[in-house]
Amino acid sequence: MMMKTHTLAAMVLAPLALASASAAPAQAPAGSATAVFAGGCFWSVEHELEQIPGVVDVVVGYAGGAKANPTYRNHDGHLEAVRVTYDPARLSYEQLTSGFFRRIDPTDPNGQICDQGPSYRTAVFYATGAEREAAQKVKAQVAKALGEPVATEIRPAARFWMGEAYHQDYAEKNPARYQAYKVGCGRERALKAVWAGR
Repeated sequence: MMMKTHTLAAMVLAPLALASASAAPAQAPAGSATAVFAGGCFWSVEHELEQIPGVVDVVVGYAGGAKANPTYRNHDGHLEAVRVTYDPARLSYEQLTSGFFRRIDPTDPNGQICDQGPSYRTAVFYATGAEREAAQKVKAQVAKALGEPVATEIRPAARFWMGEAYHQDYAEKNPARYQAYKVGCGRERALKAVWAGR
């Protein structure tokens, strides 16, 4: 069963050949680090985090669930997630986490904008105690800035499962379809409203 709870994704996915093969993991450059985030639709999070200086690569997939080998059509228990490879000499984990929060609505406990449901909830997956402390610090700063409780969870690292090849770099490969989804969803407008003046 398709996990998207709105019809926009179904419209943009309909013309695609739904190949089941996953994209091969990118080779991480020497000295790089990785971080995993869940921020609603992984197309959007991938596209937006790629704009942050110091980010080397972003891939989409699934994390946080117990099911092995999740797929787009069958990832119950998992969150749509991204794995970010970044250069810690240019961008700290704390700065990256702050950049992630600025690209989501952290007050929504049920998903993101038009993507609602368990697989679209937001989370930061930490791999070390230092990352957990940094993520908690950023979350507290966000709560203070917004004046509202933050629903984004800070969770221990879980296995990241690569998403299907046709989901990787979706916005870049399918600009017209992605733009139709983005405008129809109203994500940009909604996030501006959340972060206006903050």
